[in-house]
Amino acid sequence: VPGQYPSVDTSGNFTMTQIPSSPTDIAQGSTTSGYTEVTSDLYYSGGHLGTLKIPAIGLTVKVYQGTDSALKKGAGHFTDTSIWDGNACFAGHNRGVNNHFGKIHTLEAGDTITLTTLLGTRTYAVTSVEKVSVNDSSGTAATTDNRVTLYTCVMNQPEYRWCVTAIQQ
Repeated sequence: VPGQYPSVDTSGNFTMTQIPSSPTDIAQGSTTSGYTEVTSDLYYSGGHLGTLKIPAIGLTVKVYQGTDSALKKGAGHFTDTSIWDGNACFAGHNRGVNNHFGKIHTLEAGDTITLTTLLGTRTYAVTSVEKVSVNDSSGTAATTDNRVTLYTCVMNQPEYRWCVTAIQQ
């Protein structure tokens, strides 16, 4: 569902939490924010949009559109965020069969994240790892710099999310 990201309650059930405002609402009227819309020509033949690589945690994961059933296959791209220019935002599970983002909270400043799409490959350096409120969607706002923002649940703390920000090098 657009504008939503996954949460896990303490019983382990999968639920969706509404993001208060979409990044497109935030970016309206701004001509300086970068934004690349997902279009049909940006999909690989396997149905994914790209690949995220994070060597510090040994992660290579394909990125799919959306943050619902896409998370069963890999990382999910927040549908209301850019896929290339500006702020590209992704969600992933942190436990279970697809715990792709299970170690993102251990990343440190300077660790690299590489995003490869049909538009090219960019490398980003981690600038922050924060525990944020489940209702804090500020990390998905459009930006003038090129960055990736990663979200996952905080184990056994359904009211929080890990938010990792990395800026293009």
